Amino acid sequence: MLSCSDNSKATNNGNTISDKQSVANANAQKAAENAPVAKTTIDDPVFGGPADIEIKLEGAPNGQSLLIGFYAESHFKLDSSKIENGNIRFTKEEGYPQGIYYVSTPSNEFIQIVLGEDQKFKMSTKVGSLVGSMKVTGSTENEIYYQTQQYENKFNAKFKIIKDELSALQAGTAAYQQKDKEKKAFEAERMTYLNAIFKKNPQLLFTKFKQAGQNPIIRENATDAEKVYFYRKEFWDNVDFSDTRLMRTPVISNKLNRYIKELTPQNHDSITSASNDLINQVLNYPEYFKLFTNWIAIQYEPTKCTLMDPEFVFVNLVQNYFTKERAFWADSMEVYALQNRAMEMSQSVLGKKGPNVVSTAPDGTEKAIYDSKADYIIVYLYNPTCEHCMIQTPLLVEWYNTWKDKGRDVYAIAIDTERDEWVKYVKEKNMNFTNVFDPTNRSIYAKYYVDITPEVYVLNKERTIIGKNLKVDQINTIIDRDMAKR
Repeated sequence: MLSCSDNSKATNNGNTISDKQSVANANAQKAAENAPVAKTTIDDPVFGGPADIEIKLEGAPNGQSLLIGFYAESHFKLDSSKIENGNIRFTKEEGYPQGIYYVSTPSNEFIQIVLGEDQKFKMSTKVGSLVGSMKVTGSTENEIYYQTQQYENKFNAKFKIIKDELSALQAGTAAYQQKDKEKKAFEAERMTYLNAIFKKNPQLLFTKFKQAGQNPIIRENATDAEKVYFYRKEFWDNVDFSDTRLMRTPVISNKLNRYIKELTPQNHDSITSASNDLINQVLNYPEYFKLFTNWIAIQYEPTKCTLMDPEFVFVNLVQNYFTKERAFWADSMEVYALQNRAMEMSQSVLGKKGPNVVSTAPDGTEKAIYDSKADYIIVYLYNPTCEHCMIQTPLLVEWYNTWKDKGRDVYAIAIDTERDEWVKYVKEKNMNFTNVFDPTNRSIYAKYYVDITPEVYVLNKERTIIGKNLKVDQINTIIDRDMAKR
């Protein structure tokens, strides 16, 4: 799997799991378990054709033009053509996969085209006015596409004026209500225009693409919370997941990014719930199922994101969807490795009771996390030679000295080191809290997951994990938040 680019420690945007959310997550997981994938193969692309696309681009210099396609978030060159006297032509006897394409021009403008079933047509337009000057013959798909774009451009210009006027008025006044009525009537006019096209051309790729891109209607008389709930719940209602042609348009990746990254609160339980709700809709559509599960896993790759507990999201995805029965794109060894990694993470996710660790102190005695009677325990996993540990350890020592008499304690676990090196480090850094080391790592295996040292966990009075993936200066924020709930 790929990973996101931010390698910093987690920000404080995570919350512990509420009982309500835990039930919702459990229900979503149960739904996944009871709805096995019906198909485990991805069909070949839906082709149109034969293709013969002629474009007359007035004002274009001679050069080269590329036919650029989409697949999910990827762009790829499908074909190329010379531009001579403003003429561009793409031909292919077997046709092209149906989807939305860009035709590049030397002026860095792009001509958008819809390649549906019929791929023999002509287009003519001008440099600097590609949409406004566009004329299409021989393609219902592209005639409607550009007629709609021209309509939308005029609509958006007028709609902006109405919105600006509305925002300048005081809510609740007669003038505001009148302008709001005008805005809604204008929006309804647009939907009437589009619905007429949809009704007349139900099977066109343009129709499926345009319908999929429509946002849910906001419920006027609902509370703010209800508006958000129903908007997210209905966000995918206009997408026909049985139509794989949509994967070759920008609409699916755009909606996926907006749904997960913008409409979903960026904490582990909300992301997990949203992921389950979405993925369970596409369990019987292998191409979408593969895209959604892998895309979400990439966004929240543990140790690579600022989310407090990406492991929570990862464990849910792997245990429910990256299984030998469902992950048809992966071989058995890949699935085994993912499942094993998820198992190692699963015991130390937010909301779970922190596992007890019993290991050896420098004097040879055994010390357990649960020996401490403090209200809050910091579990600190580190390596004496780790550069980041060299920064965080003195800060933790200072924190401990300030708070040790106020119901807070530290249990430090050294990993991947040698006994002499560990004992020396503890003494040099004045680590006067509990320190343990197990050269076999057996005492901590599959208990507190650590990918990058140092790793900081916070356990509350009930020994529930309320914080992880933290820096020392974030510990008190997590504790204060927990105390405020009591």
